[in-house]
Amino acid sequence: MKDSIIIKNGLVYDPLNGIDGEKKEIHVKNGVVVEKVDEGDAKVIDATGMIVMPGGVDIHTHVAGTKVNVGRSLRPDDKPPEWNEPRTKITRSGTGFAVPSTWITGYRYAKLGFTTVVEPAMPLLEARHTHEEFNDMPILDKMAMPLFGNNWYVLDYVREGNIEKLAAYVNWILKATKGYAIKIVNPGGVENWAWGKNVESINDDVYHWGVTPKQIVESLAKANEMLELPHSIHVHCNNLGHPGNVKHSIDTFKLCEPIEPKTDRNRTLHITHCQFNAYAGNSWANFESGAAEVAEYVNAHKHMSLDAGQVIFSKYATTTMTGDGPWEFALHHLGGTSPWGAKPGVKWVNGQVEGESGSGVVPYFFDKKVGVNAVQWAIGLELMLLVKDPFQISVTTDHPNGGPFTAYPTVYKWLMDKKSRNELLKECSPKATTTTHLGDLDREYTLGELCTVTRAGNAKTLGLKDRGHLGVGAIGDLAIYKLDPKTMNGDAIQKAFTLAAYTIKDGQIVVKDGEITATPKGTTICAEGKIKLSAYEDMLEDVKAKWRDHYSINFNNYAVQEAYVPRCKVINGT
Repeated sequence: MKDSIIIKNGLVYDPLNGIDGEKKEIHVKNGVVVEKVDEGDAKVIDATGMIVMPGGVDIHTHVAGTKVNVGRSLRPDDKPPEWNEPRTKITRSGTGFAVPSTWITGYRYAKLGFTTVVEPAMPLLEARHTHEEFNDMPILDKMAMPLFGNNWYVLDYVREGNIEKLAAYVNWILKATKGYAIKIVNPGGVENWAWGKNVESINDDVYHWGVTPKQIVESLAKANEMLELPHSIHVHCNNLGHPGNVKHSIDTFKLCEPIEPKTDRNRTLHITHCQFNAYAGNSWANFESGAAEVAEYVNAHKHMSLDAGQVIFSKYATTTMTGDGPWEFALHHLGGTSPWGAKPGVKWVNGQVEGESGSGVVPYFFDKKVGVNAVQWAIGLELMLLVKDPFQISVTTDHPNGGPFTAYPTVYKWLMDKKSRNELLKECSPKATTTTHLGDLDREYTLGELCTVTRAGNAKTLGLKDRGHLGVGAIGDLAIYKLDPKTMNGDAIQKAFTLAAYTIKDGQIVVKDGEITATPKGTTICAEGKIKLSAYEDMLEDVKAKWRDHYSINFNNYAVQEAYVPRCKVINGT
């Protein structure tokens, strides 16, 4: 089999290298983009009438781990016949609309042209399960973000103001769980949920700890910069899903303003699924969009990035899942009626992981005729259209919370074609028109901008220098789509991105004409920081001294063994 590929005659989009629709050859050898290979030794792909982009990078998607598996168990109804996939000579069978099984998660992402995904909510104690599911997910490279925002050791070091030991603890956890970045979910609020309470602002008290969400975020941000990790802190703000939360979100944005990154990246904060934290009004009765306030702030500050968390309308309910237990309890009471009359919101699972984190799972149906749902849909698009710099925002649906990742091509259609989104806007509850600015926005994404918010910008935000671009030395991950930029419309955009003409992973063709052709194992990407040995040893002494009071398992059984992560790449510091 030839180990080289040449892609000819395609229009290349590579924003990180300033290439915007240029007819350019791409050469790949031994899984890496190179300057040139001998045509006689290579497989040649004629991409005439097609566009060429780096492989997609999903910055935030819940695809593996105990919470995801609970979502599968909770939803025996989440198996519509058209979403059941039979076994073939190459692929395994699988099922699931909102929460697909592990193998077909890899297949479906590859068919969309994606090659890298981030699982952004890994409970530390349950990290093995996350990596077990990663091992069953073909083709894709994966990363997992451990949860730190309500961890008892974190709260202890925050209370002491000991950033050096906090950084050492973070680094130990990244090693022990094979994680990538610091994830913070509803800081302090999930710990308060153990007492039946939440927090309502960044200055509220975390029971029994004497700290605030503000101190948790600031301390972990400082620890992140001390460690010089490749990605900034990854934050799910307080008050997610509640009217009026835009004020508290912007308060959180401001916490990282004065922090100077110690790496060559320029971000100290990433806000995830921001749509769910961009709500104005003070009740569901006067609920409205706060997207313009968020965008105004982001456009004036370069220290942060965000992803959208776009809501999707479907005839099927999705399965919401998050480390934010108190929000899922609230959503459980809000409910949501499905087209067939069931009330999926009645189902509810709450989880607590010893002294580390919590979670919740609730099925939910987004209905375009329901005012609140229609406004939520519009807010996600407003954020994408109002934030000026595409390197500061990413396309996500917070899979599966806003809807499944398989709906990404539909989101692209809305972003790139005003006519398509306005047609749906007319079908929505009038509140989507009267309480948002979506109908007034004329912006249409270019293919270069789409490449940024699905690939280039995401890789840059994550600190992944080997992907998201097609320069020499980049990993050989590419996606080719049958799309003519001169004649494309909304339907053509959606169709082209739904099934890639080719997806190439590490220089191997894994999708051709929308069909899986190979299922290689992906790589798990981890990160470790820079820390003084003395601080690391002192921290471990602290942890071991308190371990028996906090955990039901032996300290020596905590870390994920190497056997669970057979293909691992570690990024050290910068």
